[in-house]
Amino acid sequence: MTGPAVPPAPGPRERLAVAGAGSIGVAFALVLARAGHPVQVWDPFPDALARAHDELSDRLDRLAVHGLVENPVAVRERVAFTHDLAEAVAGAALVQECAPERLDVKQEVIRRAAHSAPDRAVFASSSSAIRPSLLAAGLPDGLRERILVGHPGNPPYLLPVIEVVPSPGTAAWAVERARTLYTGAGLRPVTVRNEPEGFVFNRLQGAVLREAYCLVRDGVATVEEIDEVVRSGLGRRWSLIGPFETVDLNTRGGLASHAETMGPAYARMGAERGQHDPWTPDLVSSAVRQRRGLLPLDRWQERVRWRDEQLMRLTPLWEDIRDTS
Repeated sequence: MTGPAVPPAPGPRERLAVAGAGSIGVAFALVLARAGHPVQVWDPFPDALARAHDELSDRLDRLAVHGLVENPVAVRERVAFTHDLAEAVAGAALVQECAPERLDVKQEVIRRAAHSAPDRAVFASSSSAIRPSLLAAGLPDGLRERILVGHPGNPPYLLPVIEVVPSPGTAAWAVERARTLYTGAGLRPVTVRNEPEGFVFNRLQGAVLREAYCLVRDGVATVEEIDEVVRSGLGRRWSLIGPFETVDLNTRGGLASHAETMGPAYARMGAERGQHDPWTPDLVSSAVRQRRGLLPLDRWQERVRWRDEQLMRLTPLWEDIRDTS
């Protein structure tokens, strides 16, 4: 099954820059150029730029096979590679920083890029865990307000979610600017509040990984068996709906009924791991209000049917993937 390609939006598209030609940098260049933006990719190492050029071409060719890019040649032509940072960021509305996951390196790239980028350029870091307030620390006021984290799913040309994480000092206009550019490029921004380390994506992933390691340690299941539970169970549902909607649809009466029935068991499981984060009545009520705002209970059965229909539709694809893996 293939999804639609992301066509360029009509009219002129703003110039954007990617600072760092590693795997994520190449992926961002592809996403942004696929949406019609001219993109300059910078890296200080010539070998990295040559490798990035080849990676971009390979990924575009593979996307084209599945109908996920309209014109790979045109997209490729929108991306330029340079080892001159000033050239890369000149005129850029957004600088997507994709340097290695080290605070000092990322800060230095942002500091240097700011000398040549426009005064209103937004600086978005691809960091997986470094808080934007740390990235902005010690930098000039006018620059600090333009720094945020734009953390993608990997690879972003196939996983459209992107976490937009402002610091307390990030200007609201910069957040909205980044969200608008990302949305226009076919991504689905989620604004993350309060700067938690790891943001949302890696905290959720980390929670599953921590328990997975514990289950291996305790001899409950093997690595392969745990992966099978996710592949053939949790993962199939989660490709359609998230954890809150999953349990909302699993129990007649929705989230409130699930919390009442399963909450004590989950509390015991957490206590087993030394974790005490109870689902308090106020917390459950807040989650229930949000879910019922999205799906009134009188539409619950309709949504359950939709979930089942989508799983039925995708089952042959999943089975075909398993047969050829």
